[in-house]
Amino acid sequence: MLYFGILIFTLALSGWASWRVRSAYQRYSQVPTLSGMTGAQTAAAILREESIHDVEILEQPGHLTDHYDPMNKRLVLSSENYHGTNAAAVGVAAHECGHAIQHKVAYAPLHWRMAAVGITGIANNVVMWGPLIFMATGLVKPYVGLTIMAIAFGILMLFQLITLPVEFDATRRAKLALSNAGIVRRGPESEAVDKMLSAAGFTYVAAFISTLAYFLHYALPLLMGRSDDD
Repeated sequence: MLYFGILIFTLALSGWASWRVRSAYQRYSQVPTLSGMTGAQTAAAILREESIHDVEILEQPGHLTDHYDPMNKRLVLSSENYHGTNAAAVGVAAHECGHAIQHKVAYAPLHWRMAAVGITGIANNVVMWGPLIFMATGLVKPYVGLTIMAIAFGILMLFQLITLPVEFDATRRAKLALSNAGIVRRGPESEAVDKMLSAAGFTYVAAFISTLAYFLHYALPLLMGRSDDD
């Protein structure tokens, strides 16, 4: 029952966070910017202002598929944000530029997250397939299975914890860059950008809370069992 309770809680939290982002994007994509710059032009202007000349700006299909690829130095914008001239598109583009700026200045948490990608991928596979394998084969004792799952979710939790300062710092840099470049004006435009980025940032908070809940679900029985043994 505890497992299903955590599952329902995390699904509800993730669903609410996703809805909040979609709702904010839909609302603030209706707020035009007086500069008339597209997301791609915004990204190019910010990178130029920051003397970053080795990052490629690319367009990608899909909804909110925007991301910065530090391994290949690519700033990828979804088609709607690549061509969009609204507050949401400009805000998202600036946020991804925030990551490029972090990369340039060797922002430590970004490099920690990059270094953790490999082990996080392994942990994701463990939490996805581990319970099925443990139940189907019966070769793993419950205590060992709990330990493996707790370690895997612990890794994911730490990854999400590192992600929080990375994302919030990128948003801070994005707002500063937009202001310095004069792309977004104070008033409705800057407020729309702020609210859009705040809604997007909450998804990372929700992800951290979700992984923390699953970690505690598997770790607490181990700790309580050890306490009982003592």
